[in-house]
Amino acid sequence: MDTTVADPLVGQVLDGRYLVRSRVARGGMATVYAGHDTKLDRTVALKVMHANLAMDEDFVRRFIGEAKSAAALSHPNVVAVYDQGTDKGYVFLAMEYVPGRTLRDLLTERGRLGPREALQVMQPVLSALGAAHRAGMVHRDVKPENVLLTADGQVKVADFGLARAETATKQTKTGMIIGTVGYLAPEQVISGDADARTDVYAAGIMLFELLTGRQPYDGGTPLAVAYKHVNETVPLPSSVVPGLPPQIDALVASATNRDPARRPSDADHFHAAAGEVYRQLPPEVDAALAGVAAAPPPPPSPTPPALPAPAVGATVADGSTQMLGPQPGGYAPPHAGTQMLGPHTMTVHHEPPPPPTMRDRLLRPPGVYGVIAGVLAVVLLLGGIVWFQTVGNKETVPKLTGLTEEQARVTAEQAGLKVKVGSSRFDPKVPKDKVAEVQPQAGTKVDKGTLLTLILSKGKQPVEIPDVKGKPLAQAKQALQQAGLTPGDVVPQASVSVPNGSVIKTRPAAGEKQSPDDPVTLVVSNGIQMPKVVGLKRDAAAQKLSRLKLSVQWQEQDLADGQQPNTVINQDPPVGQQLTPGQVVKITVTKAQKDCAPLDFACMWRQMHDHGKKDDPGNGQQAPVPGVLGQPIAQAAQTLMQAGFQVQVAGGQAGDPVTGQDPPPNTPLPKGQVVKIWH
Repeated sequence: MDTTVADPLVGQVLDGRYLVRSRVARGGMATVYAGHDTKLDRTVALKVMHANLAMDEDFVRRFIGEAKSAAALSHPNVVAVYDQGTDKGYVFLAMEYVPGRTLRDLLTERGRLGPREALQVMQPVLSALGAAHRAGMVHRDVKPENVLLTADGQVKVADFGLARAETATKQTKTGMIIGTVGYLAPEQVISGDADARTDVYAAGIMLFELLTGRQPYDGGTPLAVAYKHVNETVPLPSSVVPGLPPQIDALVASATNRDPARRPSDADHFHAAAGEVYRQLPPEVDAALAGVAAAPPPPPSPTPPALPAPAVGATVADGSTQMLGPQPGGYAPPHAGTQMLGPHTMTVHHEPPPPPTMRDRLLRPPGVYGVIAGVLAVVLLLGGIVWFQTVGNKETVPKLTGLTEEQARVTAEQAGLKVKVGSSRFDPKVPKDKVAEVQPQAGTKVDKGTLLTLILSKGKQPVEIPDVKGKPLAQAKQALQQAGLTPGDVVPQASVSVPNGSVIKTRPAAGEKQSPDDPVTLVVSNGIQMPKVVGLKRDAAAQKLSRLKLSVQWQEQDLADGQQPNTVINQDPPVGQQLTPGQVVKITVTKAQKDCAPLDFACMWRQMHDHGKKDDPGNGQQAPVPGVLGQPIAQAAQTLMQAGFQVQVAGGQAGDPVTGQDPPPNTPLPKGQVVKIWH
């Protein structure tokens, strides 16, 4: 039967805007449809809540609040929430339509991924979670089903905040928490608490699954899986897929630590750690592990009698599994009648009575077989105690070489051991600041809690830096490599003594010692570049060009209005052009100022106001005409010009006294006007 045709919602228009076209998927919380936004003419995904949730006022209120928060979360790796609404009794979200498949589909097809490929998938997921954590949001249901993979290789995380809406409602009513049991952090199982570190734990479990093809815990019931999350340490991925790098083990161990305080504080920190591990992995590691068979999963454990801490129930956010427990804050072990709710209802039956204890057996009425059995039991008990004290309480020192100090510390703690840092040493094979040796050495059996000593590498033995000054860049790099050093950054610098493209110096300097792990910076000559000299006086320009050992061909040009005398007005070549010492450059300057004739006050006026003062005296402002009667004509002209007036000598010589002026002294006159004087 075609479920799309049978679905009554297909073909309807929600909120007068969203045309429901076809049903895509159905979960325990909502049904997802492909729809069309008729206002913006685009395809959208419509997530319509199930009717039982839509009738719950508390859920609808929380759902709307979480939808608004999710809509504010803008990130390229987050499925965008466009709109939220209620119509015809339906509560729905309008979201970005992401064609493709889920990460679960990829795992089903591939089984498991190589370590580099797994980290390539995890990094955009952690980037999306990091953006949510910075915004104060927690996903609460990180799992492969909520990671979408597009056809063009994009990775997007869906359903931010929706688990919280359902969680709050069901906790109020039944004391249950929401989450997929395989990814539940211990604190979620115990108290229902969730924060950024809870998402980190679930992401760590998801990384384990990508690397190994299965979840770390398997059990006969969801309760058994939850029990393991609380009481057991997540196994190292290399215990399932031999040969996985120790950095991968350390990364998973850090993210899935049972103590939230020992995990990365949020997805951003986990993202940074994952990126560092990815950079450390060689490109060929995925191909090398492609044919390695994963260890078979352990048989499911029986349902434990009780969790060791106040526990509540858990349910998959899509409704696939529920574990009903007591109200938060109380504690009651499972008993007959406790239900495990899911697609099919299951009942946890009474467990058979425990076998008689050693004391019961020894206190039975004596008999030959009874006495023999009692003696054997005592012998076995004593032997077990001796075995536990000599062998059973031992731990194997894990392989820590090649890890950072923090990675080694986390890996050791997962094995029940402690570490301290001893003295460092140079090591030709181990990169700087990584573990070169561990004492006792890997594989040794030691008591639980033993303190291991980490010997960190100082990198390769320092070598002397050769003198490569004056060598072309390619030859200088070759000389450094032959000395066992790594050429680093190339820094350009002008030089009049070193040819363009040749080395001026190294950093550190030649003769000093440097570890081959640290790059050597090369300062390389980019020759001489033509400086800017336009606007400089001739002497300043000549001095600047002389320091660069350039030859100058000077050209003079008559002064034009607004130009300064003896000043550079043009240069060839232009600023920045590459030159060589001794190259000829052409510089054009204005001619020097010429002296005016003794009574050529018009010339003096131009020199004073056109080439000296910047303000125009003929701006219409009025000023009183100075009195110059009796002064020598030359002195009187200077006085009048300094006051802002032009001067016309109507008669007399430079030394003759002024016997008349027009306008008369103290007459208001606009500056720039002509004042006549005569003898």
